[in-house]
Amino acid sequence: MTQSLYFSVLLIALCSLSECIQRRYHHINMMKTWTEAQKYCRENYTDLATVNNMDDMNNINQLIMSVSNSLTDVWIGLMRSSVYNWKWSLGDPVKYTNWYNGDSNGSDDCVYMRDGSWHHQDCNENMRFICYNGDKGFIIDDSSVSWRDAQTFCRQHHTDLISVRNQIENEQIQKIMNDKDISEVWIGLFSDSWEWSDESDSTFRNWYSPQPDHAGSEDCTEVRMTEHGQWNDAVCSNSQTFVCYEDKLILIKESLSWSEALRYCRENHVDLVSVDSEKIQFMVTDVIHRSSTDAVWMGLRHSCAVGLWFWVNGEMVCYQNWASGNETAVDDCDCEVKSGAVQSGGDHLWISLPQSHKLNFICSRKD
Repeated sequence: MTQSLYFSVLLIALCSLSECIQRRYHHINMMKTWTEAQKYCRENYTDLATVNNMDDMNNINQLIMSVSNSLTDVWIGLMRSSVYNWKWSLGDPVKYTNWYNGDSNGSDDCVYMRDGSWHHQDCNENMRFICYNGDKGFIIDDSSVSWRDAQTFCRQHHTDLISVRNQIENEQIQKIMNDKDISEVWIGLFSDSWEWSDESDSTFRNWYSPQPDHAGSEDCTEVRMTEHGQWNDAVCSNSQTFVCYEDKLILIKESLSWSEALRYCRENHVDLVSVDSEKIQFMVTDVIHRSSTDAVWMGLRHSCAVGLWFWVNGEMVCYQNWASGNETAVDDCDCEVKSGAVQSGGDHLWISLPQSHKLNFICSRKD
């Protein structure tokens, strides 16, 4: 591949309780349809670009501007599906709801709060809104705008539209509204049917108002540089440049024994992943959701000779994330040798399993 065909940048996001992604983005200066771009990215990298937050988006915009003199449109990995789900603008999981009369049916709708209850409404309606401002708490703005414009304002001046994660926060917001004599405010909940090519659960969206407008068969997403890097829904058969990404880790969706997985990783990549820090554990959780098995092999093995667990990269097992009792579940060394796997669901804890089990696995890749 020649220098004229692609440009890349290594983007390292800060670690949080929810994510820590070390990812290399590549702007591919070739004209392809969305489906062709997806195929190219999967064959040469990991997938079309997934965007997790505003930092990712700003970095991708800077990458595009650094290699292109024209204000162009660029494919990313978001495509419309047929299934609608509720999502928080800030990316929090939707675990708590407080619908008025249980009415949660809404497609392409946004949510406002009134009298402590939630109602869905066309996102283009105008009303006041409430932003989350980090440690400074909640900020109600007196402007009356659409949900998308409220989201843009909150991201530019604070953090994002507010997420309401439990009953206590719901009551706090209603008290603020009562104190200010405000009857209705937009909150950060919205419904859409868009999904990422890599099946990521990222709920981050960066549409410019009034997009997405569903004109014709506009089922794919482009970054529109004429709109300062915000997104537009577009016809998937259009040909334009695109952004791929690759992770330091790759999930292999073949089901192999631990020894077979180790050999595969060493022959095709670098090694089975050694999860020797919380940072690597966060990176594992970012790719593991696409697995087809309940657990996934990692490069952790038990030695009966010395009675210790060790990583295949030679590191000591200092950082640990065991499910209760699993780190000691290897007392009978006459039985099959055990290796370490990480659960695909829940809290992604480590478990001890016989090496003969057939699981998906995670390889580390070259930097």
